[in-house]
Amino acid sequence: MLKALIFDFDGLILDTETPDMQAWQAIFADYGQSFSINEWGQIVGGSGNSDYDPARHLESLVGHGLDRHALNLRARRDSDLAILQQPVQPGARELIAKAQKVGLRLAIASSSRHDWVDTYLQRLGLFDYFEFTVCGDDVQRTKPDPQLYLLALKSLGVTAMEALALEDSPNGIRSAQQAGLFTVAVPIPLTRQLGVEHANLLLDSLEEVQLDKLQARFI
Repeated sequence: MLKALIFDFDGLILDTETPDMQAWQAIFADYGQSFSINEWGQIVGGSGNSDYDPARHLESLVGHGLDRHALNLRARRDSDLAILQQPVQPGARELIAKAQKVGLRLAIASSSRHDWVDTYLQRLGLFDYFEFTVCGDDVQRTKPDPQLYLLALKSLGVTAMEALALEDSPNGIRSAQQAGLFTVAVPIPLTRQLGVEHANLLLDSLEEVQLDKLQARFI
């Protein structure tokens, strides 16, 4: 029986990932370098298996030292400004409200820190829908390691057979599946390019999530 939904945050509820990438693309372009989406993709959704650092990578491409701190500050500033203009992903509010209405328990499992996830959820008016927000500062390793999802399941008091995960990135999908969860992928254009076909179900939008059909899989 389906008892709970566990949501990713970045890229699924709010597209924070595209502004991050675009900020670094602009920085790389200023130095006459092209920005590799595939290399960036190693840390989209979680950096549990990679220490990729775009500032360090740019430094290696130009062949001399750069002020990495200044580069990171610029990328964070430019990305944050763009994120403030981002709407909630289509269908997210409706799905969250409907899931709560039919008695499903809700949690967040995000590789980002609490001060990021909780603040944005509060700004968007969604924080109170979730019983738990399990974040990167709660575990030793983030996605694709399964620790976040295992902790979310433990916090909710449900088994992997009683919950499903909603994700957008390859790292997130692997994390959820390693925790034993049926995983629905709803990629943004960026994460679709990274390969999300290994999800149990692939949708174009959260508007396409049909809770009654998903619940039938758990009977």
